[in-house]
Amino acid sequence: MSMKEKKRATLGHALIPILFLIVVLSISIVVFEQDPHIPIIFAIIVASLVAVYQLGYTWGELEEGILDTIKMGMQASLILMVIGTIIGAWILSGTVPTMIYYGLQILSPGIFLVATAIICSIVSISTGSSWTTAGTVGIALLGVGAGLEIPAHITAGAIISGAYFGDKMSPLSDTTNLAPAMAGSNLFEHIKHMFYTTVPSLIIALILYGIIGSRYAGRELDMSNITLMLDTMKDNFMISPVLLIPPVLVIAIVVMKVPALPGLITGTLIGGAFAMIFQGASFGDFIEAAHYGFEMESGVEIIDDLLSRGGLDGMMWTVSLILIALSFGGVLEKTGMLQAVGESILKLANSTGSLILSTILTGIAVNLLTGEQYLSIVIPGRMYKEIYAEKGIHPKVLSRTLEDAGTITSPLIPWNTCGAYMWGTLGIHPFAYAPYAFLNILNPLIAILYGYIGFSITKLDKVEEKPAASK
Repeated sequence: MSMKEKKRATLGHALIPILFLIVVLSISIVVFEQDPHIPIIFAIIVASLVAVYQLGYTWGELEEGILDTIKMGMQASLILMVIGTIIGAWILSGTVPTMIYYGLQILSPGIFLVATAIICSIVSISTGSSWTTAGTVGIALLGVGAGLEIPAHITAGAIISGAYFGDKMSPLSDTTNLAPAMAGSNLFEHIKHMFYTTVPSLIIALILYGIIGSRYAGRELDMSNITLMLDTMKDNFMISPVLLIPPVLVIAIVVMKVPALPGLITGTLIGGAFAMIFQGASFGDFIEAAHYGFEMESGVEIIDDLLSRGGLDGMMWTVSLILIALSFGGVLEKTGMLQAVGESILKLANSTGSLILSTILTGIAVNLLTGEQYLSIVIPGRMYKEIYAEKGIHPKVLSRTLEDAGTITSPLIPWNTCGAYMWGTLGIHPFAYAPYAFLNILNPLIAILYGYIGFSITKLDKVEEKPAASK
């Protein structure tokens, strides 16, 4: 078909694959407890059928759109694979165990909730995973909280706040890499820009935890689980402040504005060298940990679960999901369906504040309707990228807002993959801990406030080209 025979996509066209995706994902995740990959492929098929039979596109044109969109996410995918090697190498070297070991030292009854949020932040920044943090240290802290007679849902709120602060701010996190890839910014400017909304959210949350926790001051702290974790790590690794050098060096590399991939690969190599120098690992051990991840076999389940992770292979589930989600977005974008949705929203977004509000609400809506955190970043990212550029707003504002909405609200929704995981892991309903997950509630509100008052809303320079892809 010629270009002249193509029809302009309407909001009605766009809603067919979007609503189908919502239904099939809900059934797959909630009813059958399956991964989201195949349901999204079904949605790609539906979107393609709409594009071919109602809008007049050929498969070749759709495939071109898919590949163009995937290309925009390739840097994030490559970074995630390298991060898998870093995690494996840094656990083998004792760097991650050292960070967790020192983090667990700050527990005391009077500031238990504050300490819980801080410890979970440290562990999550160290591992790049809120799920791993909640499923290991989080469970141990729940036990400590129970010994202090602190209600479990309050402790869980502090765990979630800390875990998602670290997940959001860690360069080892998948969502932290995905958001700038979708918005057209780069990893490290994205992380620096998130400080404006995320750090104030954490500070306010810690103050609130301090006020609540003061009621429990003076009670006896049962440290049995924590002591077991500390002893096990010390028995299996050399623990020393020297092992904090790898992350410090990576931070220094970032400050020197070295590109993300070379900087992170350097982090892997430093981790491997430290593993051989300080932990007595062989070069083969380093290669295996970088490729397949580290396997902890201490016999203490909580430590084995915490430290058995990482590796290039360990990132393939996430990378494949990102590529599939991008393919869905590619069809919607190529055919103008995303544009149709964006134009409908833009009618309501006549100011920077309302645009930020619309982005936040869209991310939350995708989390609510699709039950998938990655889609809450991919779909709004593709929808709003050009709108932000047209408004002259820097893409790092969009990438930050995607995480302020998508990453941060996902554990508060029971049928979302993150909410379901936290519910199953901590044994507490998301609606019970949500009122005490202060960071997760405050972060989107602060982002909206900034949008209306204009604070930290960076504008594009007039001479700066509109970003077309990840840098």
